[in-house]
Amino acid sequence: MIPYGRQLIDDEDIKCVIDVLQSDWLTTGPKIAEFEKEFAKSVGAKYAVAVSSGTAALHAAMHAIGIKKNDEVIVPAISFAVSANCVVFQGGRPVFADVEADTLLLNPAEVEKKITNNTKAIIAVDYAGQPCDYDKLRDIAKKNNLLLIDDACHALGAVYKNCRVGSIADLNIFSFHPVKHITCGEGGMITTDDSAYAKKMRIFRNHGIATDHHQRQAQGSWYYEMVDLGYNYRITDFQCALGLSQLLKLPDWLVHRREIAAYYDESFSGIEAVTPLTVKNYVEHAYHLYVVKFDTKKMNRDRKDIFHSLREEGIGVNVHYIPIYLHPFYQKTFGTNRGLCPIAEAAYDQIISLPMYNGLSQGDAEKVVKAVKKVAL
Repeated sequence: MIPYGRQLIDDEDIKCVIDVLQSDWLTTGPKIAEFEKEFAKSVGAKYAVAVSSGTAALHAAMHAIGIKKNDEVIVPAISFAVSANCVVFQGGRPVFADVEADTLLLNPAEVEKKITNNTKAIIAVDYAGQPCDYDKLRDIAKKNNLLLIDDACHALGAVYKNCRVGSIADLNIFSFHPVKHITCGEGGMITTDDSAYAKKMRIFRNHGIATDHHQRQAQGSWYYEMVDLGYNYRITDFQCALGLSQLLKLPDWLVHRREIAAYYDESFSGIEAVTPLTVKNYVEHAYHLYVVKFDTKKMNRDRKDIFHSLREEGIGVNVHYIPIYLHPFYQKTFGTNRGLCPIAEAAYDQIISLPMYNGLSQGDAEKVVKAVKKVAL
């Protein structure tokens, strides 16, 4: 089975982790600040705050901007659930906006329709690795005095109009899960140019305590103060060592992902029933995912049948994602239901994610294309 995504770990990665495991610091040590510095530099941001997961990163961002009970945050209908859950963690209310039919990115026109006096922020998701329309979203945010958050967990290495993703929004969120561009096993990062946000998130990740153990040891002090209510969202030094090693490989891996995507694009160009998502001409796509729509009406088959047929061919396809508001928790808690975002719902019934990862060979990509053609033609 060729998976839709997986990590790529080499001997150098392993050596970097072992070096830290044999050092004095396994957590709250120097590798964390080193990883933050190099990551911030790589995306063009002033500050980076490393945490234990992409989920922790989104939660820390919502805490930093002060989301509280009854605050509303506009989020796209199609994303992983935590893009909305992070608002709920703070007592706020996620408000779902529909997506563009051809890209599945947050539709700025739909965002404007959802703004109320309670709206505090917009979370844009760079779905599959393509940046959203940040010129329009920034204009909307500025006009309505809203904060703009980029959930860039799919988009490390992407570029929007010559601006690197990670330096575009007020806060930018990344994930280091094994299927992402680089991995720490688990882990997340928030980048920002605002020092106050960065400071608040560093405290939040460490139980709300203003200093960590490494800082106190350098000061020769035992004393600490809990100044806010926080969580244990710390990342370890050996995870950051892995992240640093992987970050060095990112440029080559992005080239490989784009080559695979170009091969898929060309291979599917003559198949009426298979449509890759549109890529805008002013972006450099990072291709965390390669998503296609299957025309189920032309094929006279539903997506579930297509999905299982591809799995039977040895292709480990997946679906990204169920519209968030259709999950039972949201239906029960917020009363959401079908009909809220029709473009997202129609797309959900057609989309399938094909294999896309750093170590995907040309031979395996050819097997993917062969299977898709067998199922679609």
